[in-house]
Amino acid sequence: MSGEERFLNRLAELKDTARLQGHMLSEEQVGQFVKELQLDSQKEQLLYDYFKQNHIGIGEPADEEEYLNDDERSYLELYLNELQTLPKVSDGERRAISMAAMAGETVAKKKLVEAYLPEVVEISKLYAGQGVYLEDLIGEGNVALTLGVEMLGALEQPDEVSGMLGKMIMDAMEEYISENADEKKVNQKVLSRVQKTAEQAKALAGELRRKVTVEELMQEGGLSEKEIRDAIRISAGGIEEIDDSAQDM
Repeated sequence: MSGEERFLNRLAELKDTARLQGHMLSEEQVGQFVKELQLDSQKEQLLYDYFKQNHIGIGEPADEEEYLNDDERSYLELYLNELQTLPKVSDGERRAISMAAMAGETVAKKKLVEAYLPEVVEISKLYAGQGVYLEDLIGEGNVALTLGVEMLGALEQPDEVSGMLGKMIMDAMEEYISENADEKKVNQKVLSRVQKTAEQAKALAGELRRKVTVEELMQEGGLSEKEIRDAIRISAGGIEEIDDSAQDM
């Protein structure tokens, strides 16, 4: 295993540790990590940037609302006001509801979902500012919560309920962020190809003082026919310098 792979693996482990500790690490844990992997100052700074991006506090909890924009703050205020209308439950009542939900009681399952909705909001704040809307994170968390409540029959003790539901909620939000990150990478790659095709078509059209054909762009621009056709299709005919009138011949 290379040094880079070891660093990434240990970083993933450290992130999991932070997650179990309420998205927080002690200064001792971070110091031990830096010492163990003998990180230079540049990599150590990257480490702290990574912690900040993933809302991991060092020595104290991260400021969860720091990453919210104005629209998200407004949405959050309205949503929390809606949740205020739900009945409040004490720790003892929640335990009793959990036991009933584990036994399969439908009413108890509904009450347990309602009791955990505010916790979904708190968890969503930990994942804000990572390229997705807070509202979508809460939606994903609520779906995971509802599914999780239906799976409580597999547990043995009501004390396990909170941990199981919390993990399912966090997993759902992390998966949603990851899926959107992958989609954005694909979109950026596609847009980059369209831009490259448009730039080369414009340059060649300027030299020839007329629109260029797909074949000419293939020869002069070094692009494949598929790349050019895809760019024309995605841009919905927005690359004016290409004469595509013979594409179906």
